[in-house]
Amino acid sequence: MSLAAPTHGFLSPTGVEIAFLLVGLVTFGAALVSVTTRQLVHAALWLVVTLGGLAVEYLLLTAEFIAWVQVLIYVGSVVVLLLFGLMLTKAPIGRSPDADSGNRWAALTVAVAAAAALVWVVVDAFRTTWIDLDGAAAGSTKVTGESLFQHWVLPFEALSVLLLAALVGAIVLSRKAKADAAGPEVPGARDGQAAAERAEGAR
Repeated sequence: MSLAAPTHGFLSPTGVEIAFLLVGLVTFGAALVSVTTRQLVHAALWLVVTLGGLAVEYLLLTAEFIAWVQVLIYVGSVVVLLLFGLMLTKAPIGRSPDADSGNRWAALTVAVAAAAALVWVVVDAFRTTWIDLDGAAAGSTKVTGESLFQHWVLPFEALSVLLLAALVGAIVLSRKAKADAAGPEVPGARDGQAAAERAEGAR
């Protein structure tokens, strides 16, 4: 007589499922604060929390390689690039009224529509997809590396070029802002200043 393996249903979640739900709520809250705050630096820091929460979710899904890529590339590179851009363009540290365009409801509508379309597309695309439990793990380095460098090489390189262009653009904007702050040089102003210095020396 064999005993049936214990099963759990929707009303009896496991500890991993509870942790996944809690981390997901924290990540959602951090993402919401990141797009609603009027302080640019705070938005970038809340983005760190959001991306870190996604990395934890990948760990809970046993996709360790993708989780560490999330930390190294997004948290360690993209957010640092954003902070460098904010510093180079001398963005205000405090509340910035320019960060609110007054189109919150339109942006919220577009965001909800985009999220609904994304969920529908993903569910419809993977409705009949099955995971081979006997093969390599879905989130392992081997499977992810083969998929990345066979099918996603062009988007990967395009993203690196985009990040480089963003950094160069931030440097150009910062140099232009310094030139505008210095103002145009008045003709003859340097000669007048030299004459005044000579008169002061003669005294």
